[in-house]
Amino acid sequence: ETVLNQTVSFEELGGARLHNTTSGVAHFFAKNEKECLQQIRKLLSYIPSNNMEDPPPAKPLPPAGRKEELNTILPDDYDKPYDMKEILTRVVDGGELLEVQSLWAPNMITAFARINGQSIGIVANQPKFNAGVIDINSSVKGARFVRFCDAFNIPILTLVDVPGFLPGVDQEHEGIIRHGSKLLYAYCEATVPKITIIIRKAYGGAYDVLGSKHIRADANFAWPSAEIAVMGPEGAINIIFRGKPGLPESTETSPYRRP
Repeated sequence: ETVLNQTVSFEELGGARLHNTTSGVAHFFAKNEKECLQQIRKLLSYIPSNNMEDPPPAKPLPPAGRKEELNTILPDDYDKPYDMKEILTRVVDGGELLEVQSLWAPNMITAFARINGQSIGIVANQPKFNAGVIDINSSVKGARFVRFCDAFNIPILTLVDVPGFLPGVDQEHEGIIRHGSKLLYAYCEATVPKITIIIRKAYGGAYDVLGSKHIRADANFAWPSAEIAVMGPEGAINIIFRGKPGLPESTETSPYRRP
């Protein structure tokens, strides 16, 4: 208060919620000590005792929900948001996820889970928030999580639905290129098994940095709804047919637009 002439409470300046939602300093938020200890116990169940060991296995559990629901979970409208967790809970054991930094950069999900009893780390875009774009915060969040998994021999599963990097003056001035490259380096340098599933959109450089085959992911899969491209169809149409009159109604462009 003396230096900056600002009146703030301790909670506003450096409280638990602030560091979970705004600064990204904290990774988990607990309401009380009991919940905090439960979170610590759950976290330790996913990771080995040291970096020379494999993660401890657990009893395999069936995924939550029915697998058939995965066929209809995506909306017909490619621009309509959905909750990526609805897919994740139908894939992992018991539908259980331990999210890391769940309150910070919610446009990217980082979580521990199990498949067939084996610990995995999950990185996934969250279309429910900002269409799942990659920004500075999500780049830092994803990069640190990938490096953590690599340090403790935890395989990485990446689910991709990304329209690109977040554009804007603020992002450029704050170094989106510098921070975005952290995610790229983390994936490139990770030596654990890396499997990537493209759910819907995979556009431009954002697609490249998310465990693509171009940075040596071990296996890449694509759902029937996947779109892998430099950019979205509307953006490509505007560039290819730039300067041509009547673009919106042009018979040349209509075959390339989504119904």
